[in-house]
Amino acid sequence: MASSCFGEGYMGLGRTLGMGALALVAVGAGVVVVRTATFKPPAQTDLKSVKLAPAVQVDANLAAQHLGQAIRFQTVTHQNPADDQLGEWDKLQAWMITTYPAAHRAMSREVVDGHTLIYTWAGSDPSLKPVILMAHQDVVPITPGTEKDWKHAPFGGEIADGYVWGRGAFDDKGALISIFEGVEALAQSGFKPKRTIIVVSGHNEETRGGGAKVAAEVLKQRGVQAYFLLDEGFSGTTQDAFTGKPLARVLIAEKGYGTIRITANAAGGHSSAPPKETAVATLAKAVLAIADKPYPMKLQGPVRTSYQALGPQMGWTDRMMLANLWLFGPWLKQRIAATPVGAAGLHTTIAPTMLEGSPKENVLPQKAVARINFRLAPGDTTAEVMEKSKAAVGRLPVTLSWEKPPFEPTAASSTSSDGWRFISAAAGDATGAPVAPGLMRAGTDSWFFRPLARDTYLFTPMLLSPDEEKMVHGTNEKVPVDGLGKMIQFYARLIATAAG
Repeated sequence: MASSCFGEGYMGLGRTLGMGALALVAVGAGVVVVRTATFKPPAQTDLKSVKLAPAVQVDANLAAQHLGQAIRFQTVTHQNPADDQLGEWDKLQAWMITTYPAAHRAMSREVVDGHTLIYTWAGSDPSLKPVILMAHQDVVPITPGTEKDWKHAPFGGEIADGYVWGRGAFDDKGALISIFEGVEALAQSGFKPKRTIIVVSGHNEETRGGGAKVAAEVLKQRGVQAYFLLDEGFSGTTQDAFTGKPLARVLIAEKGYGTIRITANAAGGHSSAPPKETAVATLAKAVLAIADKPYPMKLQGPVRTSYQALGPQMGWTDRMMLANLWLFGPWLKQRIAATPVGAAGLHTTIAPTMLEGSPKENVLPQKAVARINFRLAPGDTTAEVMEKSKAAVGRLPVTLSWEKPPFEPTAASSTSSDGWRFISAAAGDATGAPVAPGLMRAGTDSWFFRPLARDTYLFTPMLLSPDEEKMVHGTNEKVPVDGLGKMIQFYARLIATAAG
């Protein structure tokens, strides 16, 4: 009898626990549903409340011709600066003076570090902080052997099928020409800024050269503190990976940047009698040791803010995960990381890019060198990256050093400042897409200006399709003529709104 009661007690306890578990599940499900239904993104400015300056008269076809002419100047920066043809920069800058006479009458012009440009359009009220706009003059080389893959000559600047074709059409001569077209139109209309406008155009951005750094130092010595700064961003898309809809991302922070050089030394000699361990074999082990230890995915900082801002546009499942990160955080990170672009925003990336060894196939090199490029997520530091890399290679006979002084990740800029409001309103107007903040995966010249510009934003006013995004630094780079007209309007209205 006692045994029977004992068994019934266990069964009763089991039923009680089971009912309790079901109750907890029901409560948890209720919490998830309520949080999803009531989810609101971080407070954002009502962009409709921002009164933009009126549109200016723009001739997109003439601007397209000007961009085509600018593309023909082969201002290519190479890995070895000695290979740069600096005469091309001289030609481009002389052409700019001739092509934009009203802009050059309105603005003073300075050249620093050989070919970096600083233009100043003095405002009538010197007590107002200036706006800094940036766009660089240089472009990346054409990948050897791909010339035949271009539909139009890479430096031909041809206008065909409604596009301007050529290296730099998007990155970044499209923005440079659009800024000057906008200033030219405003100057011709008689516009007089109250707030000073400063335009900085670096000449070696693609190699993280020193032109922008020198320009920043010049302005710093003058005591310049910017109202806000805007540089390139490559951040608009016709099909966001999450919403499937157009989106304009105004980027509020930039990942850090650094390249670690790994060197393995050995005796060298003839390849017919290789030692047990060669410099190349040692180097390969070191590269794999570092690359095989990826940094953890984290949904935090600007990336988290970015996805939260998209909440109202997401489907129920994605919005549910976003509203309940306490439960679905791991699944949401997995969803974001499904693409290389999405994954890059969640962590510090490791990319082996360059290898050097013997100059001949049957010679054992005395030295083998590899370079690994890191793009640091906010929260990580270059010191930590170096420490982790050294720990990964352990006792392998290699040396690690920074190829050049690395760049730390930047702090996030405000999403409630006037700069954010003006840029986002102009971005939404130019693209017709909703606007959200984001994180810049690549590097820009604006990094050097962070001490001068607490609020720094990165945005190129054009939406690219997923296929078109591949053209940046790739083949068949181009911009649509009508899109160029919208870019000009974006910059002109931004200037007139912020400085009028």
